[in-house]
Amino acid sequence: MASIQMHALRLFRELGYNSATVEQIAEAAEISPSTFFRYFATKEDVIITDSYDSILVEAFENQPPDLSPLQAVRAAMMTGISGMSEQEIIAMRERNQLIMHVPELRAALLNNMMSTMKMIAEMVAKRVGSSPDDFSVRTLAGAIIGVNISVMMQHAEHPDLEFADLMEEAMTQLEKGLPLQ
Repeated sequence: MASIQMHALRLFRELGYNSATVEQIAEAAEISPSTFFRYFATKEDVIITDSYDSILVEAFENQPPDLSPLQAVRAAMMTGISGMSEQEIIAMRERNQLIMHVPELRAALLNNMMSTMKMIAEMVAKRVGSSPDDFSVRTLAGAIIGVNISVMMQHAEHPDLEFADLMEEAMTQLEKGLPLQ
């Protein structure tokens, strides 16, 4: 999966997202187009799909019970980010830049974020003994998704800023109730 994504990013840089084809990506990755589609349902998915959900869930479940749900999500997210290599951070920035500039990718991101929001709601609900459909749980999960989108945008637009620093700052603002100065 990572190899296919690496070749896709390179081709998108060289040819442009809309010009690069699944066939070209498959050829560069030395796989067949049908193998590409075993890993990714669509061309958009090669950019949107990542392996971070399972890392987040595991890190969240390992957080101390005395942390609030928001603090536990924050700590889990920071654990996941700290485990990323420099190459993974660079690839994430490049993926985020593509997502912010290609309308089809922004639409695919919305679908992905809805799934992630549901996952976060399920994690939080389990922790607090509630239902993932509880409005407060869903609202918290939505706020966390909003923070993620904000960080993705900022990271894509400002190559000099560190993703971990942006996430830390954004989650701090969320914990404080998003006070505007």
